[in-house]
Amino acid sequence: MKRIIPSLLLVLSLALSNSMLAQVRSVPAAVTEAFKAKYPSASNVEWKDKLSAFVAVFDNNGGHFEARFNNKAVWQYTEEIVGESALPKGVKDGYDKSKWADWKIEKVTKIDLPGDKVQYRVLVVKSDLQKKNLVFNSEGRLLKDNSTL
Repeated sequence: MKRIIPSLLLVLSLALSNSMLAQVRSVPAAVTEAFKAKYPSASNVEWKDKLSAFVAVFDNNGGHFEARFNNKAVWQYTEEIVGESALPKGVKDGYDKSKWADWKIEKVTKIDLPGDKVQYRVLVVKSDLQKKNLVFNSEGRLLKDNSTL
């Protein structure tokens, strides 16, 4: 009897988890069509459901990207991890003038936004506990600085 109850609980939990996985919603056709219109040459496309939006992870023209579309198939932004050397001079100057200039740049993400706007998210690190995401506009003006783990 002591073995039957735990076994039944295990089987029940597995059955419930499988039914929950089956309820994951599929990407609406309008979202996939909007994606194909924006990135016709994209390859290796994988979709993630973020509840309020859908994120396409894909390759395009030699780069690896993530594009976010809301539930109504409206493109919100696209991110690409780039090297520090890809930072425009204005952004590099803005970083060099910031109070985090002595921190190490660990990762740079280029963010394309509607209206042909571009932002750069720069992850800077001073120690394992001191990390910040700095967001600059394309001219090098600091827009946000968020602590991160």
